[in-house]
Amino acid sequence: MTVAPTESRAPPGSDAARLGEAVGRNLHERIANTLGEGIVAGIHPPGKPLPTEIELCASLSVSRSALREAFKLLAAKRLIISRQKVGTLVRPRAEWNMLDPEVLAWNLHAAPTDEFVTGLFEVRKIVEPSAAALAAERRSADAMARIERALADMFRFQGTSVELIEADLRFHQSILDATGNYFLASFGAVIESSLQASFRFGWASRHHTPEYSLRQHQGVMEAIRDGRATDAYGIMTQLLRSAIEDVRESLLRRQRGE
Repeated sequence: MTVAPTESRAPPGSDAARLGEAVGRNLHERIANTLGEGIVAGIHPPGKPLPTEIELCASLSVSRSALREAFKLLAAKRLIISRQKVGTLVRPRAEWNMLDPEVLAWNLHAAPTDEFVTGLFEVRKIVEPSAAALAAERRSADAMARIERALADMFRFQGTSVELIEADLRFHQSILDATGNYFLASFGAVIESSLQASFRFGWASRHHTPEYSLRQHQGVMEAIRDGRATDAYGIMTQLLRSAIEDVRESLLRRQRGE
């Protein structure tokens, strides 16, 4: 009597099973990334259906199950919605979860528009001046030391790009952390990728000199250190106003091919 071979399955919880799960997860994340970038770039416009599952499986060389897992990720970010007899539609842009780190990254990869940059800085102008004022009232010695170290690194790395951007990001994150408010502290982490891009465009601009921006950052630090909440609010507001001018000027030069 011949016994038919049985399918070999890794025991649940084993290293092999976990590896298989990771491979599957990475696959549908890659699919979601490809489709998400296409949606944000306008290849799949809002209000229009995505290609059919059969078409997408063929073009992406993936299984239907992997594609549907990717759809779940995009639906959770409010980029798509499934309708009976219609298919999978791209949601209106106003419904997208713009604070999702991947959605932000996809927007930046597609080249940020003036509308995107304006919206980003409007959010920053609502949050960061108030956070700076709150930090002036609540800062601890440790929190103040982190702000000062980040500023010192900004001065030290002003001739470079990657290190300067990283120090600039730490400066703003340290101020959010200094408020002692966990919601505000999370704000910087949520939009980290967009902050990095705005810093990159801003520091590449010729509208304001690096020295001017560094003096503004120093003014914010000193106001927080001295407990001058009103001044911290005002200087941070001016810093962000200058930053958006720098970013817009940098984007304009890119559009001109300069």
